[in-house]
Amino acid sequence: MKLKTQTICCPHCGHHQRIELDASGGDQDFYDDCRVCCNPIHMRLHVDDANRKIELWVDGDDEQLY
Repeated sequence: MKLKTQTICCPHCGHHQRIELDASGGDQDFYDDCRVCCNPIHMRLHVDDANRKIELWVDGDDEQLY
């Protein structure tokens, strides 16, 4: 199991918080609520096995990615 702890910044209130990422399931698209403002944080996780990297994109629920 690939577990990694990452510090993210809430796109709504700016609060820094630590989250645990489980990369064993491959690429993921999920939501977690901010511990301070309770707004949903959208996260996209990409596992790049070839380069042994985990990439994480964080945005607000109301933002659109192209």
